[in-house]
Amino acid sequence: MRSPCGLANALYDKARPGATPKITGEIEAQLTLLACSAPPAGRSRWTLQLLADKLVELKLVDSISDVAVMHRLKKTNLSLGS
Repeated sequence: MRSPCGLANALYDKARPGATPKITGEIEAQLTLLACSAPPAGRSRWTLQLLADKLVELKLVDSISDVAVMHRLKKTNLSLGS
C-alpha cells in the first residue's frame, strides 16, 4: 500500500481540528476599510473594542473579541496608531 502523497495532497488542505475562523477574507476587507475610515463622532481614533462592536453591529459576525480583531489587524500590518 502506498502512502498518500502527490499533487492532490499538495493542492488541497486536510480538515483541521478547532473552530473555523470568525474573520473571513470578506470580513477582513470590511474590517480594514472600517479601521482606515474616520472614527465615530466624539472619538479621535478607532479602538479595538470599537471595531469589534462595529463588526457585530453591522452583523458581519455574531460576536468577536477585541483580541481577535487585534490579531487580524496585526496580520495585515495595519496600525491603529498611525
